[in-house]
Amino acid sequence: MAFEGLSSKLQDFTRKLKGKTRITESDLKEMLREVKLALLEADVNYKIVKEFTSTIQEKALGQDVLKSLTPGQQVIKIVKDELVELLGGTDSKVNFTPNPPTVVMLVGLQGSGKTTTAGKLANLFRKQGKKPLLVACDVYRPAAIKQLQVVGNQLNIPVYSNETTKDVVRIAKEAYNIAISKLNDVIILDTAGRLHIDEELMQELKNLKASAKPHEILLVVDSMTGQDAVNVATTFNENVGIDGVVLTKLDGDIRGGAALSVKKVTGRPIKFAATGEKLSDIEEFHPERMASRILGMGDVLSIIEKAEESFDIEEAEKLEKQLRKGEFDLNDYLAQLKQIKKMGSFSSILKMIPGMNKFKDLKVDDKEFVRIEAIISSMTDKERRNPKILNGSRRIRIANGSGTTVQQINQFMKSFEMTQAMMKKMKDKKGMKNMMKNLKDFMPEGLDKM
Repeated sequence: MAFEGLSSKLQDFTRKLKGKTRITESDLKEMLREVKLALLEADVNYKIVKEFTSTIQEKALGQDVLKSLTPGQQVIKIVKDELVELLGGTDSKVNFTPNPPTVVMLVGLQGSGKTTTAGKLANLFRKQGKKPLLVACDVYRPAAIKQLQVVGNQLNIPVYSNETTKDVVRIAKEAYNIAISKLNDVIILDTAGRLHIDEELMQELKNLKASAKPHEILLVVDSMTGQDAVNVATTFNENVGIDGVVLTKLDGDIRGGAALSVKKVTGRPIKFAATGEKLSDIEEFHPERMASRILGMGDVLSIIEKAEESFDIEEAEKLEKQLRKGEFDLNDYLAQLKQIKKMGSFSSILKMIPGMNKFKDLKVDDKEFVRIEAIISSMTDKERRNPKILNGSRRIRIANGSGTTVQQINQFMKSFEMTQAMMKKMKDKKGMKNMMKNLKDFMPEGLDKM
């Protein structure tokens, strides 16, 4: 997970501060030294690290902080505010033109994930009510056009290509005319990349920019390349001019230094972050939310957005009716499990819940959900509706049918009974509005038993 090492060390730093009723200059310097080392290990640019820690030290040693009743909390707020500023300060969105189609041009090195990102952005824009057209402007890499066509077919989004020419300017013009005739209001140009930056690549991109006149030029950067990502961003910005950055593979990079450096070095904001392999695994980049995640403060807004996007309204209403009756069986459990799976990995969701950073050794294997689904699917409808009838012989049959053991069946049923108790507890509250409070009350006890 991105920022894992950095996040852990910064959270240790904030934990030390929370209980402090008095902070000396030597205390602060010692703690900031740890922060500096953590940032450098995360591959953040040295100059940025120096400026970041110096700013925190200067603000934290102010008289208002030192004389306050809670100096530790004051310093934590300073750290968060500076981290938000480092990540970009404010949200930066794509500027859709009022006179469509909006042309979005993706640039970057080969292997950064441009083609997949083109599909992910098209999928995201469609969810926002747009009608995108993908355009294959990478005419050099073998199978690049085919890859984009496969992505388009998976999403049921049209792809324009012309394999009779290598003139990308011509291809872009043809795509623009088709977009107008088909009423596509967003055009996404998937351009060619190289394994390294060269004059030929830059000239082609400059020609395409001059002809297509893109409203947005987004640089796709592999966050796992660390400081190289910042160097690439700087070069592309100086040569072609970019409007923003899309960070890919943010789920696999334990350093994350690129995200903390790119805005400060290039002056261009991070607009999107790709967080997984699925074509739905991309999100708008929110500096404040990311800072909260890094510091272990949670990201409830992103959880709510993911839930609103993923949850089926009819299923949610059905569940609420059954909760009001005090009913919650294994059919309901399976339906909710499938809804949660749409939101992404359970591990990533847990990290967004405030306070969950306390459970350092918490490991959630998403394969466990596959086993649970197999267990419930191996039950009869009668057993799902009334789990109390699951005697020894039934559990042996279910274990054989699901490829699990009786012990695993027993562990799951114990977990289900806890969930059932929580759901029944919720029916006495004010509907679903108190769900987060109940979750907060329930989670630590349940997690201690995992």
